[in-house]
Amino acid sequence: MGDDSEWMKLPIDQKCEHKLWKARLNGYEEALKLFQKIDDEKSPEWSKYLGLIKKFVTDSNAVAQLKGLEAALAYVENAHVAGKTTGEVASGVVNKVFNQPKARAKELGLDICLMYIEIEKGEAVQEELLKGLDNKNPKIIVACIETLRKALSEFGSKIISLKPIIKVLPKLFESREKAVRDEAKLLAVEIYRWIRDALRPPLQNINSVQLKELEEEWVKVSSAAPKQTRFLRSQQELKAKFEQQQAAGGDVDGGGDDEEEAVPQVDAYELLEAVEILSKLPKDFYEKIEAKKWQERKEALEAVELLVKNPKLESGDYADLVKVLKKVVGKDTNVMLVALAAKCLAGLATGLRKKFGQYAGHVVPTILEKFKEKKPQVVQALQEAIDAIFLTTTLQNISEDVLAVMDNKNPTIKQQTSLFIARSFRHCTPSTLPKSLLKPFCAALLKHINDSAPEVRDAGFEALGTALKVAGEKAVNPFLADVDKLKLDRIKECAEKVELVYGKKTGGAAEKKEGRPVSGKTSALSGSGGDKETKDAAAKPGPQKKAPAVKSGGPPKKGKPAGAAGVGGAGAKGKKGPETKEIFESELSIEVCEEKAAAVLPASCIQQLDSGNWKERLACMEEFQKAVELMERSEMPCQALVRMLAKKPGWKETNFQVMQMKLHIVALIAQKGNFSKTSAQVVLDGLVDKVGDVKCGSNAKEAMTAIAEACQLPWTAEQVVATAFSQKNPKNQSETLNWLSNAIKEFGFSGLNVKAFISNVKTALAATNPAVRTSAITLLGVMYLYVGPPLRMFFEDEKPALLSQIDAEFEKMQGQTAPVPTRGISRNSVAGGGDDGEEEEQEDVGNDVVDLLPRTDISEKITAELVSKIGDKNWKIRKEGLDEVTSIINDAKFIQPNIGELPAALKGRLNDSNKILVQQTLSILQQLATAMGPNIKQHVKNLGIPVITVLGDSKNNVRAAALATVNAWAEQTGMKEWLEGEDLSEELKKENPFLRQELLGWLAEKLPTLRSVPSDLLLCVPHLYSCLEDRNGDVRKKAQDALPFFMMHLGFEKMAKATSKLKPTSKDQVLAMLEKAKANMPAKPAAPAKASCRGAGGAAPAKFQPASALAEDSGSSSAESKPDPKRAKAGGASSKAKGVQGKKVLSKPTLKEDDDKSGPIFIIVPNGKEQRMKDEKGLKVLKWNFTTPRDEYIEQLKTQMSSCVAKWLQDEMFHADFQHHNKALAVMTEHLENEKDGVISCLDLILKWLTLRFFDTNTSVLMKALEYLKLLFNLLSQEEYHLTENEASSFIPYLILKVGEPKDVIRRDVRAILNRMCLIYPASKMFTFIMEGTKSKNSKQRAECLEELGCLVESYGMNVCQPTPGKALKEMATHIGDRDNTVRNAALNTIVTVYNVHGDQVFKLIGNLSEKDMSMLEERIKRSAKRPSAAPVRQAEEKPLRAQNISTNASMLRKGPAEDMSSKLNQNRNMGGHSETAHTVPREFQLDLDEIENDNGTVRCEMPALVQHKLDDIFEPVLIPEPKIRAVSPHFDDMHSNTASTINFVISQVASGDINTSIQALAQIDEVLRQEDKAEAMSGHIDQFLIATFMQLRLIYNTHMADEKLDKDEIVKLYSCIIGSMISLFQIESLAREASTGVLKDLMHGLITLMLDSRLEDLEEGEQVIRSVNLLVVKVLEKSDQTNILSALLVLLQDSLLATASSPKFSELVMKCLWRMVRLLPETINSINLDRILLDIHIFMKVFPKEKLKQCKSEFPIRTLKTLLHTLCKLKGPKILDHLTMIDNKNESELEAHLCRVVKHSMDQSGSKADKDTEKGASRIEEKASKAKVNDILAEIFKKIGSKENTKEGLAELYEYKKKYSDADIEPFLKNSSQFFQSYVERGLRLIETEREGKGRIAASTGISSQMEGTCVPASTHTVSSSIGNSNGEEVGPSVYLERLKILRQRCGLDNAKQEDRPPLTSLLSKPALPTVASSTDMLHSKLSQLRESREQYQHLDLDSNQTHSSGIGTTLASPSSAAANIDDLKKRLERIKSSRK
Repeated sequence: MGDDSEWMKLPIDQKCEHKLWKARLNGYEEALKLFQKIDDEKSPEWSKYLGLIKKFVTDSNAVAQLKGLEAALAYVENAHVAGKTTGEVASGVVNKVFNQPKARAKELGLDICLMYIEIEKGEAVQEELLKGLDNKNPKIIVACIETLRKALSEFGSKIISLKPIIKVLPKLFESREKAVRDEAKLLAVEIYRWIRDALRPPLQNINSVQLKELEEEWVKVSSAAPKQTRFLRSQQELKAKFEQQQAAGGDVDGGGDDEEEAVPQVDAYELLEAVEILSKLPKDFYEKIEAKKWQERKEALEAVELLVKNPKLESGDYADLVKVLKKVVGKDTNVMLVALAAKCLAGLATGLRKKFGQYAGHVVPTILEKFKEKKPQVVQALQEAIDAIFLTTTLQNISEDVLAVMDNKNPTIKQQTSLFIARSFRHCTPSTLPKSLLKPFCAALLKHINDSAPEVRDAGFEALGTALKVAGEKAVNPFLADVDKLKLDRIKECAEKVELVYGKKTGGAAEKKEGRPVSGKTSALSGSGGDKETKDAAAKPGPQKKAPAVKSGGPPKKGKPAGAAGVGGAGAKGKKGPETKEIFESELSIEVCEEKAAAVLPASCIQQLDSGNWKERLACMEEFQKAVELMERSEMPCQALVRMLAKKPGWKETNFQVMQMKLHIVALIAQKGNFSKTSAQVVLDGLVDKVGDVKCGSNAKEAMTAIAEACQLPWTAEQVVATAFSQKNPKNQSETLNWLSNAIKEFGFSGLNVKAFISNVKTALAATNPAVRTSAITLLGVMYLYVGPPLRMFFEDEKPALLSQIDAEFEKMQGQTAPVPTRGISRNSVAGGGDDGEEEEQEDVGNDVVDLLPRTDISEKITAELVSKIGDKNWKIRKEGLDEVTSIINDAKFIQPNIGELPAALKGRLNDSNKILVQQTLSILQQLATAMGPNIKQHVKNLGIPVITVLGDSKNNVRAAALATVNAWAEQTGMKEWLEGEDLSEELKKENPFLRQELLGWLAEKLPTLRSVPSDLLLCVPHLYSCLEDRNGDVRKKAQDALPFFMMHLGFEKMAKATSKLKPTSKDQVLAMLEKAKANMPAKPAAPAKASCRGAGGAAPAKFQPASALAEDSGSSSAESKPDPKRAKAGGASSKAKGVQGKKVLSKPTLKEDDDKSGPIFIIVPNGKEQRMKDEKGLKVLKWNFTTPRDEYIEQLKTQMSSCVAKWLQDEMFHADFQHHNKALAVMTEHLENEKDGVISCLDLILKWLTLRFFDTNTSVLMKALEYLKLLFNLLSQEEYHLTENEASSFIPYLILKVGEPKDVIRRDVRAILNRMCLIYPASKMFTFIMEGTKSKNSKQRAECLEELGCLVESYGMNVCQPTPGKALKEMATHIGDRDNTVRNAALNTIVTVYNVHGDQVFKLIGNLSEKDMSMLEERIKRSAKRPSAAPVRQAEEKPLRAQNISTNASMLRKGPAEDMSSKLNQNRNMGGHSETAHTVPREFQLDLDEIENDNGTVRCEMPALVQHKLDDIFEPVLIPEPKIRAVSPHFDDMHSNTASTINFVISQVASGDINTSIQALAQIDEVLRQEDKAEAMSGHIDQFLIATFMQLRLIYNTHMADEKLDKDEIVKLYSCIIGSMISLFQIESLAREASTGVLKDLMHGLITLMLDSRLEDLEEGEQVIRSVNLLVVKVLEKSDQTNILSALLVLLQDSLLATASSPKFSELVMKCLWRMVRLLPETINSINLDRILLDIHIFMKVFPKEKLKQCKSEFPIRTLKTLLHTLCKLKGPKILDHLTMIDNKNESELEAHLCRVVKHSMDQSGSKADKDTEKGASRIEEKASKAKVNDILAEIFKKIGSKENTKEGLAELYEYKKKYSDADIEPFLKNSSQFFQSYVERGLRLIETEREGKGRIAASTGISSQMEGTCVPASTHTVSSSIGNSNGEEVGPSVYLERLKILRQRCGLDNAKQEDRPPLTSLLSKPALPTVASSTDMLHSKLSQLRESREQYQHLDLDSNQTHSSGIGTTLASPSSAAANIDDLKKRLERIKSSRK
């Protein structure tokens, strides 16, 4: 059992993978317990097991497998990440579980599959199960079928898609295995339960026995609709409902409706495969069908008939086929063939469904006309055909054709058309049968029911009955106003019998709903308003919830039960009384009238009616009036009374008083009685006659208004106007028109017969009397208010003068809104809110008007020859044809929809090769739209959609024309036609970027305006998703813009569901976009909005406006108010009204609000942050953890912020529009500094909000957010704040996502932020987060994270690696095999970095790598050619060599300083100002500058490949691929104005990664420098040039030298050029002085590093280069600005001593330079800024106090320092103490004390010793040293000489010592040694002496150069190995030196950066803040921007010239003339140097 105990200790997840089955079994058991225990479905624990679950189910041990299955089931049920495992686990279950003998295993496998379906992964599971059906093992097949069956029975057909299952069923029935066949049978029965007969067609071809068995089983299936019994996670409400019903005992009535919805009716058609038939037509079909013999024609048709029997046909171009069939139906004389062709058409229509719609318009008229045939079989075939065709289109589209046939003379045609209409109506619903359609059909059918032929009448009744049943009485009654009672009953009787296709649900439900609220009164009115209107009603304010039946016609008043009659639709409704029925009254004879009148009027009154005395008549009228006033409505015989009034003298009454009275009584009767049209007709003539009367006119108008109210305005107006115009009296005519103008304003416009008015108005306009014309124009103005611009179309042909008057009147009305009707709604109704429906009515009116335009039929003019012209081969003829069409349309103005063959002809021209013709065709189509008006709808499919195809044209102007055309069409047709069917989605499917962006742009514009869309819009969604990922940026943008509008109509759920077909990567991206779109989703345009904009303007009652605003708000009207309802949810209390105010505030900031903005933006809530963390820990709120932010997270954040963020800022932060986010960020940035505490107290919320911004697609927000973060983290590190775990974990992972952004700028910023974060969050914890980031799918992110890991290790050593270095490295190493090149590189570089810190141990830690990976790694390590250092020093990042920072700013340096910081420091140094900034800047940033300066070329030589690549990117002058640059001089001559940019450009090329480019640039600069008159041009560019130069030096050092492929001669050539041009530069003192401290420091660093480069010795010319460098260094020291160079050297020395890794040689050379400077001091002392030098010395002494300096290995530093100070004191005397001004607290300074001592000492010894050598003076200070000490020192020196490594150093020290203490005795030391050693020491000393003494004599080979050669070039010390074969070369092998040099070089240049992380240094520092020299890298940034500009200016200069010159070593490249001289000059110099050394 020993091994048992081993695995028992392992963690669960490792047990589950153990090789022992017992261990696994135990692991599974524990995992099962664990899974059941974890409460949080989002717990990180789940992710551990993601990769293991497949192993759980596929375990090879059966016992373990069972447990594994149980655990897997628990996992799938509880883990939120389980979905990711679906595919692999389901496949494992199918292949490894379903074949197990144990039933329990199969059961569990089945449960796991079902559980996956429950967690919304049905499609993936189904896919695996269907794959399983192809398995060879029948057990597996049976189990898969069983699982599918079970899933279907539990989840239902909505979730399990049946189509793929039904496809494989027939194959399963053919299986050889009985078990499979039986299981298939059970599955078929289950499917039948859900879809019933739709299953028959797919299975019709299986074995007949099986089919029979199936039939028997199917019969047994219960007829009750099946129900879903198990629910998805997203369907929990449904589940709850279902459970309630179960509890209540079966299905309760209430649930009925929902259940019906729950089971979708599956259409058999959907389950079928489409068949392609066009290619299968007989080859000679088109000839045969035209053949003379009918048998041949029959053969052709039979072939088609066979093909169209396929139930589903592939879509294609059936135009030609349809055309020939139509021809046969229409023209063929053989009726048998007519029937056959009709059958073919029916088959086509059935097989193509909606796709046949485009041909429907052509065929319908032909078929209808063919109904003249009497033969039953023909009639039947035609009926079947037209019924099939009807289903492919809409009634709307074919209505024109049908109506045209209805007036046919042939009764059979009339009968069949009516029957067809009746059948069609059955397929309609109230919404598809709107009033606009009912009206023309009812009118035509009314003629039919009055027809003489009984069969026509019967058919008419049936059609009207069907209409009544479908649309409801309310909608139809208005059109049946004049139908007598008998016929009406007959219609109703027919309505009873009708069986509707869609059941009675719609009508019934609507009636039920509507009838309730307004008790009883509305019964007659309540036709079906359909569901849509009911919803609208609910949105209206006010108590009336009456469903608006607007769309379906009928009275438009919603809440007016009875009064609606007054204004209602076209039928006159009753006047008063509860019944709003039309009052039919037959005409009464005069006797009956007298009788009735006598019953109610006083006898005297009746007698005096026709009295001759006017006074009696007047008295009679008064009595009459009284009687009428007292009468009850029910007992008033209106007709009798008005007939009495009309009795002689009647309307011929001469006395005006009597007449006035009479007219008044008419008005009273009309108001008070049930006044019928019959009564009205009695009086109207008389009224019109009196309208023009001066005295009685107003009374007549009053009476007419009263009648209009009783009998409805439309009818009254028609009668009145007709009467007026049948008279000749112009006064009457003009007053009638005036009355009508007012009446329309009072009653509204609904139902008026525009056509009749227009003809009358035209008559009036032509009248001679001006008053009539004026009235007519006024009436037109009023009509214009309601009808709008279409009204003008009727008057286009009036005379121009008149037209201009009309236009002027219309102009006046522009912008006014129609007044709200005041009449016709007053009685028995609650006023209020009713104006709404009115408006809708008016909307319709506008369209109706267009319908009334007189239209010309142009089909005759579209002749066959015109059509052939349009299709001619010659474009000119085509153009002629198009021109003809244009003129035909122009002449006709308004045309009928029947345009013959024109559509097909024009469609052909839309893809004409001649673009001009395409444009002409488009303009014709635009014209066509205007001319045809709304009827153009029927051409949308065959002409509109092809126009959309043109949107994909490559020419901009063609696309614009197409778009204009589409818009013109859509204006006429509305959008429904376009969106129906698959056409639009087919267009979007085409991968044409132009087409996609135009079409999406168009949809984005149109969709938001629609209230509803056809469901076919869903078909576009998959293509929309592919557009979101299109290669073309514009397409992606347009798709993103359109996304919210699709969602607004389809809803988030449907859209999200549609993503399931996408690839997983795409799916995540699309879902993220959907989430975002969800936030920006606009609301659907609500109905009230229309009313308020049209009706409620000025005139609407005030109460209406708030109401509509409320309604709007509650429905979320605009994106602006969207947050408000949400907030209401969150806060609970805020009401809708508040929402409205909120909305107003948002949209219109008032003054008051601006004042509010003054307070703090972050409110400090005590312990707020702690409380929030507690809540999150205690799971009271959601943990901030998501792939894309869901609404609940945003809500939660908003709620949390509300207490601590200013309200106005919060509104900006959570606004739907990104510009507001930008504002918020700007405000937050402004307040950052002065609200530090507030920011810190809300930091967690701020960071969370910023993570939300990371998910925005808007780059500007992202950039602003990153800018803000940089500032924020700077602030936090200044405040020494440390991020809490909570803040880090809810922010860093999202920040890391952005490292993978495609845009460089963003990646750089994110890296900068990550660098800064290490200051406020432990690097080791950062490491874990970044490690997670390497697992991303985004390769850029992986690469950047790996690089970042490398930086962390480099900066912080191996301890940052978490959890252990081994694990971390293994993880990193896996990426070496990544498929992406950049990731591989990054991984290799990171590991190389670790190798450099950690050495060979890395290989142990990495463990086993594949051979390929390992070889790549070894190769890379070899190439980096850099040995690991002993300990991981806290190194500086050598970031300038990373591409990023060169183009951004210094802030990219690791923990980089902000740009301005560095430049301030720079100023301080340069101006000699007080270096205060140094103290204020936090030290991390400040020290960095040095780090960069010092580090220049050395750290990064480990990554040659990468570095080289990146530098090329930066430095390559991209725009000039082959620069052949001519000598610069011409540039400078040509371009004096632009010299600067020329120089900038050339300098930028100096740093180029391409050696030739660099050489040429150097040659040009050198040439300029050599010509005195031109050299001045360089002024101002010196720093820039030097920076470029040392960049190049660094590049050579790190990259070129390490590159084996490069020819080393090239490098030497480049070196000589660099050194040559620098020497030229430093010859010119004025220019040399421009070099600044920072640049000089970097330059010296570079040059010294170069001298120490051992690789140079291996080159032939290496010696030479080093000598030239020596020469150059001397020049630099002599000619630069002395203050700057001294300062630079001091800082360099300080840094080189500080850097533990730095080489002693390096420091030594720096000190030698300083000695040389000391020698120059007597000449230069007056030009030096002593204050600054002393400040530098002070800082140096502060970092290195005396004690510390004395501990140094060599005593040179302390002596150098003392020598320098001594010399200064000697030269300045006591005055030197006045130069300490820049030192902060002098008393702390060692420097002051030291200076005082030296000054005092030199004063004592003045006179006698003043002239002694300065060194000696310096040594006196030290003479107190005791003898004993001397011996120690000498012993030490000899020890050094004796050791191999330090021999040279020892000799130098001995020489110095002897020189200093000339009396020192070294004999005793030499005595004990061998003869050889003694001579070696003497020779060494002599050599050093000659070197040092020679300095004075030879100017060229100055002290430093010879010394340096002594120290750096081994050539000079004979005993040391060297490349110049010295006698004892073997004694010390070169490898030792090389090795040592490598280490030195690696350490070299590390400085006092990052003190806080390097304990050895901090102890040395008395104060943390150290002033530094601003590194030249900072200047580089400012220069680089200039370089970039100059590069751009150079783009167009031709830089090719043939004078590319080169020259010998040591020469600079120059023009040929000077080259020779130069070479001689240099040769001489070199000779001198050599001689000096001998």
